Amino acid sequence: MAIQRIASKWEKTVILRQNELVRPYIPDTRKYSIEQLGEMLNTYGVVFIKPDCGTYGIGVMSAELWHDELDAAAGQQYKLRHGIQTELFPTIEELHASISSYIGKRLFLIQTGIRTLTFRRSKFDIRALVQKTPHKTWETTGFIGRLAAPQKIITNYRGGGTIMTIESLFAPHLTPRQFTGIYKEMKVLGVRVAAQLARRFPNLKEIGLDLAIDEQHRIWILEVNTLPALFPFKHLANKEIYKKIRRYAVHYGRLKPKK
Repeated sequence: MAIQRIASKWEKTVILRQNELVRPYIPDTRKYSIEQLGEMLNTYGVVFIKPDCGTYGIGVMSAELWHDELDAAAGQQYKLRHGIQTELFPTIEELHASISSYIGKRLFLIQTGIRTLTFRRSKFDIRALVQKTPHKTWETTGFIGRLAAPQKIITNYRGGGTIMTIESLFAPHLTPRQFTGIYKEMKVLGVRVAAQLARRFPNLKEIGLDLAIDEQHRIWILEVNTLPALFPFKHLANKEIYKKIRRYAVHYGRLKPKK
């Protein structure tokens, strides 16, 4: 039986919001419109705009309220970032027109911008891999950190991001005790997210859970990928982690056994 994949980020968000234990980890996420853009920028200051169906961070933009400290007379402006390009607009209407030129008629989502922890002045997030075990339970089997390339807003490896251990990325921010607490919380959250999605999609076997940690050390779910890359976990120094990942993936049919 085929492994279940879910393309729509909106559909996954709606399902996850139904779980009261998962809901607090979900940033405010809405379907994109100029009304939502204005309301969310006024509320949060920074938002991310992303395609409902898309991978590798392609098409992701950020918008924020902007005040130029060197040109106070300019007043409030709006900054749009996509790739390594930055544009400034004097009105929300002009900002929306530029965003619309990129998204066309496709469904895009708008999400609260999380002010994440940084490493060497670059943003990072965490990819948690959650898999169905041979015993039909869920297990968070591995974590990798993804560090954004300079001046980029996405951390994806294919977008120029760097794979690092979560221990390295968290070291400047967390005590060993704090790290242990967040590590355990992320493992539990991974299982809860997978189990909640599997209620609607019983043939789900694996997810990649993208997590951000904000400056108050709060965990946020950025999105869920149901066709997660496994190869980055080969880079971990602890080779037993990838051995388990591969063993589980062979069992549910993602990978073929080694000859």
